[in-house]
Amino acid sequence: MKKEIFYEVAVIGGGISGTSLLYTLSNYSNINSVVLLEKYDDIATLNSNGLGNSQTLHCGDIETNYTLEKAAKVKKTASMVENYTKMYGYEDKHIFKFTKMALGVGDEEVNYIKKRFESFKELYPYMEFWDKKALGELEPMLTYGRKENIAAMGVKDRYTAVNFGELSKSFVENAKDSGKKISVCLNEEVYHIEKKGTKFLISTMKDRYFADYVIVNAGAHSLLLAHKMGYGLNYSCLPIGGSFYYTKERVLNSKVYTVQNPKLPFAAIHGDPDIVMNSKVRFGPTALALPKLERYHGSHFIEFLNSLSPDEDVLKVFYDLLKDKDIRDYILKNFMYEIPGVRKSLFAKEVRKIIPAIEADDLIYAEGVGGLRPQVIDKKSQKLLLGEAKIDTNEGIVFNMTPSPGATSCLDNARKDALLACKFLDKRFDLKKFEADLVDQKEEAFA
Repeated sequence: MKKEIFYEVAVIGGGISGTSLLYTLSNYSNINSVVLLEKYDDIATLNSNGLGNSQTLHCGDIETNYTLEKAAKVKKTASMVENYTKMYGYEDKHIFKFTKMALGVGDEEVNYIKKRFESFKELYPYMEFWDKKALGELEPMLTYGRKENIAAMGVKDRYTAVNFGELSKSFVENAKDSGKKISVCLNEEVYHIEKKGTKFLISTMKDRYFADYVIVNAGAHSLLLAHKMGYGLNYSCLPIGGSFYYTKERVLNSKVYTVQNPKLPFAAIHGDPDIVMNSKVRFGPTALALPKLERYHGSHFIEFLNSLSPDEDVLKVFYDLLKDKDIRDYILKNFMYEIPGVRKSLFAKEVRKIIPAIEADDLIYAEGVGGLRPQVIDKKSQKLLLGEAKIDTNEGIVFNMTPSPGATSCLDNARKDALLACKFLDKRFDLKKFEADLVDQKEEAFA
């Protein structure tokens, strides 16, 4: 017979979003019992895994798809992650210092980088501008064999890389140390949620959990669970999988991003020294729509269809995307990047924007590396939403879908959900202590 277990709050999903929320509730609210339910046998096995993302702390300084206003907000949320790691002594354990830059290639992009640097240097007073000569000294492979003019804006001696998988596990450890009733239940896949009186019944194959408030941080499955309950029916999920390539030699010591195409935000190639595979440099990501909700796990096609919920509005979004030549070409290229036999030679052309001397034989397809972003389609507006999406039912259950920079923003997103939970349950959230611990007060003037 299944056990019936009662909690004030249930968090579904053990990635960076779910675990940061568990930590925030346990340390900054007077909620006394929280359960985290994770379908797999460990924390952060999917997108938050150390190999499932770009390992970058997105501060807004080199992300060229961010406006100045957006960059200021992201800078503040990124500081929360950095301050958390410093509070617990995780420097050079979960968070690391690398030089990081946005690289402009060709005169047009160089001029763009110059103008952007002038606009952003007040917000990032530690940021520097590097011309071609300076870049040749800083990262010789950027200029070796290159004819075009290049320039970059970037930072040195800053924390820029995070192992979000290990960070997720630290959130769990520190939540358990709070002295409250904190339960982390692994191998507990949630297949059904329903309202029972004033509580929610959460059913897994093992047990039945009751909670007064529920927050679902289950990636692409968040929308699937919402649809099953009749929520978010105006949304569809388009899962986008990302893959990477390693270089055989360590060709970079810095994180090098390129200028984003406004039509394809988050899609520009970048090169990163891998903090998990220490001797390797990783290039990517590719981007390919996949008929599944998890990148490297078997999943049912019917789940994909249920979350996509195709209809005329969804088809209209696809039509609008495909009629744009830039987007069509991008989709075709990324499909080819996944085909053995041709993918390395094709992807090498992309990498040459960063490392001109790279050859196909210098690259290795990174098997099992990369994640999946649940890009959300708003059927009402017939548009693809490229940021975070939330369904707050105002009935005691919230569904979150958090593509990039969800990991960077994890603690700020946790703050928002903790405030919602406390308001609904008539509990107290210690915002003053949260900000004293985690918010860099120097950044407040810009936010």
